[in-house]
Amino acid sequence: MQTGAYLEQMRARAPLIHNITNYVAMNVMANVLLAAGAAPAMVHAVEEVEEFAALAQALTVNIGTLDPDWGESMLRAAAVMRGAGRSWVFDPVGVGATRMRTDLSQRLLDAHPAVVRGNASEVLMLAGLGGQARGPESGDTVQAAEGAARQLARRTGGVVAVSGPVDFVTDGDRAFRVRNGHALMPRVTVLGCSLNGVIAGFCVDQPLLEATVAAMAFYGLAGQIAGQQAQGPGTFQPLFLDALHNLTPAELDAGAQVEQVETA
Repeated sequence: MQTGAYLEQMRARAPLIHNITNYVAMNVMANVLLAAGAAPAMVHAVEEVEEFAALAQALTVNIGTLDPDWGESMLRAAAVMRGAGRSWVFDPVGVGATRMRTDLSQRLLDAHPAVVRGNASEVLMLAGLGGQARGPESGDTVQAAEGAARQLARRTGGVVAVSGPVDFVTDGDRAFRVRNGHALMPRVTVLGCSLNGVIAGFCVDQPLLEATVAAMAFYGLAGQIAGQQAQGPGTFQPLFLDALHNLTPAELDAGAQVEQVETA
């Protein structure tokens, strides 16, 4: 598939992305979105979250540093997005680790996210098929979660993206694998969390499955470019921001490593 057109359209729109994310991710995620070409906003107060969600083109929800008030804000913002027919992306960080985290994740699934993005263990847990997570870290392979991803996508009516060395993205019927990425990406905290905002930006007014695949290829290719010069995690992060900013649609078309998977 041609991925560059999705990047071009996202940058032309420069969408406002409302993020209810964890404390660790806020700064990095804001900089990632700016570098990619979108506009970030971090708004989580329950008193204003619905009003702000109505202004945004897309929403991301990340339960990494969860508390009850944030949980209520997430549900309210998701309801606004669903009612307006806009996309929202759900990252179920550490689902299964605690009852509060698991219960809220199921309620958020009932709000029909456009995209669920998580690691293999999180996707398996959401689908009710177990999973061997260590907190936010996956103990399962992406391949082990492919069936769960398809099942979960059919439940939500959206897209499920399983992140790993080779990403798997499905709408429950069609599926793609994305082979872009670099080994240093998991060594920099919250780069996975920050990917949610890029996916949300790509999904604004674009087909969800193709836009999600393009976003993940774009993100992984930027990682590959940064990794060519990085000496370690400390030098990787600024180089990654530069790569996101400088990567062109033509370069994405040339460098995206995307393959369609046969229907299960």
